[in-house]
Amino acid sequence: MGTLDGRVAIVTGAGRGIGREHALLFAREGAAVVVNDLGGANDGTGADAGPAQQVVDEIVAAGGRAVANTDNVASWDGAEGLVNQAVSEFGRLDVLVNNAGILRDAFIAGMTESQWDAVIAVHLKGHAATLHHAAAYWKAQTKAGETVNASVINTASASGTFMPNAGQGNYGAAKAGIAALTLVAADELERYGVRVNAIAPIARTRLTLATPGMGALFAEEVPDGEFDAFSPSNISPLVARLADADCKITGKVFAVQGGAISELAGWHDVKTIESDGPWTVADLADRLG
Repeated sequence: MGTLDGRVAIVTGAGRGIGREHALLFAREGAAVVVNDLGGANDGTGADAGPAQQVVDEIVAAGGRAVANTDNVASWDGAEGLVNQAVSEFGRLDVLVNNAGILRDAFIAGMTESQWDAVIAVHLKGHAATLHHAAAYWKAQTKAGETVNASVINTASASGTFMPNAGQGNYGAAKAGIAALTLVAADELERYGVRVNAIAPIARTRLTLATPGMGALFAEEVPDGEFDAFSPSNISPLVARLADADCKITGKVFAVQGGAISELAGWHDVKTIESDGPWTVADLADRLG
């Protein structure tokens, strides 16, 4: 018996890297999986049905259940089609794992509008679009008298939470937005039986290998038999646990890398100054610096 027996899950960006590991583990744990991947390049250009289908073929060959989907999650209609396919193929939807992403790194002074828009679209809008349509489905189920026990796992990043990275203003902003979206969604969707969490993973993927200043670290070879702290497979057990019907966790953001998992907290007070009357610029110069 798997921990996800009977669950139906969507995993976006599941043709390669971390998403692929999620899909494979979910299937081994008994879930039926909709493997979504547009099949584009690192920067989001192009399309190829091959990566999603290859993961599906691997799952089916191992005795699992899966179907491929190549809808673009950055499109409201594409996200709707993805959710509808899960319901039509498997009769329900229990888990949404938002993982799809691209990179168009550039320093702010030289960043183009298209570089900004593309990254925000795939990451932040891509999370919001699938979340919207899944939430609408679960709300309708609840209104119809069904008992919903669903889970959403979003993918933030160290770049957008605790480790800002120069050259990734677009990516970091999108990932910070995803962390905030997660907390809002957890608050809104609890009434419908839906839990919402996020992870900020660090692992070896084609995106991290292409990240300036970090690619060499991720590319280091690991001797046979030693623990590979950057393997993307290290990320998926946490996601599977958060997807489990027995899990009660919601409204959390977890950093995960290798054998370490840390619960993250957002903006919080580190210093407060107060005044009994209106502030003056001189006061603030003295007290804030």
